[in-house]
Amino acid sequence: MSYPERIVNALDAVLPERGVGLRPRLDNELNRDVIVTVAGIDLRARWLPTGWPRQVAEALQKQPRPDILAAPKMSPGARKAATDAQVGWVDESGDAQIAVPGKLVVKVQQPDLLHKTRLDWRRATLAVCEAILSDRANPTVSSVANATGLSTGSVVTALKFLEDERHLAKAVERGPKAGRQVVDRDLFVDAYADAAEHLRSPISIPVGVLWRDPIAGVITTGRLWDAAGIRWAATSALSASVLAPVQTEISPMEIYVEGRTWSDLRRVAQLAGLQEIVGGRLVLRPFPTPAGAALSEESTVGFWSMPWPRAYADLRTTGVRGEDAAEHLRQEMTK
Repeated sequence: MSYPERIVNALDAVLPERGVGLRPRLDNELNRDVIVTVAGIDLRARWLPTGWPRQVAEALQKQPRPDILAAPKMSPGARKAATDAQVGWVDESGDAQIAVPGKLVVKVQQPDLLHKTRLDWRRATLAVCEAILSDRANPTVSSVANATGLSTGSVVTALKFLEDERHLAKAVERGPKAGRQVVDRDLFVDAYADAAEHLRSPISIPVGVLWRDPIAGVITTGRLWDAAGIRWAATSALSASVLAPVQTEISPMEIYVEGRTWSDLRRVAQLAGLQEIVGGRLVLRPFPTPAGAALSEESTVGFWSMPWPRAYADLRTTGVRGEDAAEHLRQEMTK
């Protein structure tokens, strides 16, 4: 479905009178602009590929200024940025906030609707994205397979999918060493992070820690897991505090560990002397992809971290402050 159709469908779903026959007029393909007539007035609606704060900021810098921003799913930070800028917004989940003084006011908040990522995204595909985006591998079958430990078949399938999604461009050369190129790195990161969020496992346990220095605490605890042969890697704010330090509180604290079930996580916690506590400061999760452990790196002595794209995607899920910290991490890692 084209973005003009998606804009119209999103607006039609939230307007007071459904099916009013919105007639979009493509105005600026480069800016993804569509002119729609609502309540007798023309409004400029601009499409955002994902709906994150960075995209809102970029869209508002381009002239002419849009009246409405439309996206698959506007994140909390993006909604706040649009509202602060006094620009309306709508997304495909059925949420909207549009105000045209004296003519149109629309405010819709759906009750906890889940924005579903396309079913053809897979965890193995996320691992391939992480390897490429973190420069651990080139977009070739052999390079990605060596970096991730995934089977050749899984890598071929993932690369073909990313090519079909136009995140990778196919090279003329053929064979396992044939390369592809990233088409648009920013859009690639956006698509990956969106899929990572919605394929995030619900399995996790909170544990109690009294760390005054979280990084030192992670390293000390990690040594116990190392001694027991348990692979682990920090993510989210813990990773960001090492990869792109800022003077702010390290929260949330999340660590991926080997295991698939709640029982596995409890066993890993017990090996490190950690007690499961409701509301505990540290959250343990199973590695998010089949290559999670293989792609982790020792960012500083004794501190294992997930690749920055995974830390970025995880940090984005923690609200407006998390989105701000995630954008700082992204900027620092893509300089």
